[in-house]
Amino acid sequence: MEFKFLEREFWYGGAVYEGYRQPIGEEDCIEWDFRENPTDNQLMPLFLSSKGRYLWSEEGFKICFDKGRIQVEGEAEILLKEGFENLRGAYLAAMKAHFPFHDIKLSNRFFEAPVYNTWIELTFYQKQDKVLEYARGILDHGLEPGVLMIDDGWSPYYGKWEFRKDYFPNPKEMLKQLHDMGFQVMLWICPFVTPDTLEYRETRDKGLLIETPEGKTRIIEWWNGFSAGLDLTNPEAIGWLKEQMDELQELGVDGFKFDAGDPRYYTPGDKMCQDVNTNEMSRLWAAFGEQYAFNELRTCFKTGGYSLMQRLCDKHHSWKENGVGGLIPGTLIQGLTGHPFGSPDMIGGGEYLSFWEDYEKKFEPELFVRYCEVAALTPVMQFSAAPWRLLGEEDYQKVLKAMEVRKKYLPQILEAVECAKKTGEPVVRHMEYVFPGQGMERLMDQFMIGDTLLAAPVDKKGVVQRKVRLPKGKWRLGECVLESKGEDFVLEQKDGPLVLERCE
Repeated sequence: MEFKFLEREFWYGGAVYEGYRQPIGEEDCIEWDFRENPTDNQLMPLFLSSKGRYLWSEEGFKICFDKGRIQVEGEAEILLKEGFENLRGAYLAAMKAHFPFHDIKLSNRFFEAPVYNTWIELTFYQKQDKVLEYARGILDHGLEPGVLMIDDGWSPYYGKWEFRKDYFPNPKEMLKQLHDMGFQVMLWICPFVTPDTLEYRETRDKGLLIETPEGKTRIIEWWNGFSAGLDLTNPEAIGWLKEQMDELQELGVDGFKFDAGDPRYYTPGDKMCQDVNTNEMSRLWAAFGEQYAFNELRTCFKTGGYSLMQRLCDKHHSWKENGVGGLIPGTLIQGLTGHPFGSPDMIGGGEYLSFWEDYEKKFEPELFVRYCEVAALTPVMQFSAAPWRLLGEEDYQKVLKAMEVRKKYLPQILEAVECAKKTGEPVVRHMEYVFPGQGMERLMDQFMIGDTLLAAPVDKKGVVQRKVRLPKGKWRLGECVLESKGEDFVLEQKDGPLVLERCE
């Protein structure tokens, strides 16, 4: 398929990670191959136009935007639908036709309180006493309890999903203590099985593992080494895994972080119960996670409208697009591709080597604070690196101030969440989505929360004031009311992240 841009048309969608390169205008030249998801984040076979058009296919496709021309090719039918007036109209039409929202069973706890993940503090050395120490540190330093994720390292190996006894001598008591403190508890899992274990032999002999075309167990190399992969197309493999999840929930675990499942770790042509491509394997992993009210996913294909808490991929402790600079663009594209219940990764960055290798030289308190201020205005904010350990008193107070700002506007955030559950509309909305035709198409560093709050947190180094485009009308900033004709205002961020309320 090949067609032309309309006058002053902009396109959004595809891969969430590529949000920092969007929108695409008629003067831009960019090519993406999404026949297999090449990113570490969500991918939808969908592009939306500011002029009320959309592209959709049931499979990933290759797309080229070349200075006013668009070329698309893929194995499945590619649809170009028109006549929906604007970006919002295109999104709603595409969503209703191709990814209507499921029954959203996500716990509201994700939105009402912070998520805390033990990864940066404990990495692969998760231990009962250290988990409890981390939880107590949260409360002792004036933060409220929320959802606590115990990350990779809590089990003896992959596929044996029970607490390792040397590190967790009494997990039931630990879970009780965490619940008594006010936390819900989630555990990290992956769709892999460690070779040369009883679980490996059991799943291999039952035919629950992916095999090569020659009929041998496929050993997958991924970031944690070498593992066999569960055949997620096999209901018996899913049942085998769910039995272990059920036992953990009976122990007191509330839910699970479903990591890995990236298409790149699967090999086309391998033998499975059903013949599916690598993108579909990623979708099946997400579909398994959807049954839990407490879940988290990172890499997904065609899961717009699913009942999932979707995290942005591991961010670096950086000001660039692989760090804080990618948070707002990524969150905006999450919303425009049907993933409204998002978390902009761990505050300060979830890429743990940033905090290990000479972190004293690399760590920037200002950057950590800016991460927090952005996250505070998104659906789900998630801590991992302990701010009370890393920050001085002055900067830690800025973190607490960001939390106060979130609490102030939490009713509007929760209202937008409920709207998303019922209508499928984004929680974090692009300015063009809410205010079409006012020249907002390229704005990727400010956003709306629902239709009433405008958020413009600073995410640049050494900056305390920034340019904010205010749509036509009156906007309240603290005690001040600004009247705009659709112009730029230079505003100073003094007391927490910038938020303006739309006046009726």
